[in-house]
Amino acid sequence: MKGSYLLIIWLGEEKRIKTRGREFDLNRGFYVYVGSAMNSLEKRVGRHFRREKKLHWHIDFLLEKGTLLRAYLIPSGERLEEVLSKEVSKYGEPVKGFGASDIGVPSNLYRFDDEPDDVLISILEERKLDWKRIKSPDEIKDMGERYETENSR
Repeated sequence: MKGSYLLIIWLGEEKRIKTRGREFDLNRGFYVYVGSAMNSLEKRVGRHFRREKKLHWHIDFLLEKGTLLRAYLIPSGERLEEVLSKEVSKYGEPVKGFGASDIGVPSNLYRFDDEPDDVLISILEERKLDWKRIKSPDEIKDMGERYETENSR
């Protein structure tokens, strides 16, 4: 299944996130990360839920310090990452230079004081996108099977 995703991450205190080439000073709060997986959405998001993994992307370094609360899976053959990032940027404070190196936005990570679910749901519904909110990797498999069944008819 191809698509995009939104990760909701809680950072309980200020942290300096060191990636391979950058450092980001992040304040306490909720963070929304916008990503895409045009090969395997299920595997990519499942990887984000795992604690044990090789640190590769900026988001891996943040997930090492924060808590992944839930994810929104957005199956689509269209690459929606940049569009979704622009929409989320209207509501959250961008962390300049975090992710987004391959698209035309300054960030793929946005900070919120309060839980951002209402904002995210309104964005997804306004765009009439198929989506599912998940809280564990076990729920990913269910969505993948449902999506494949519905789209094979």
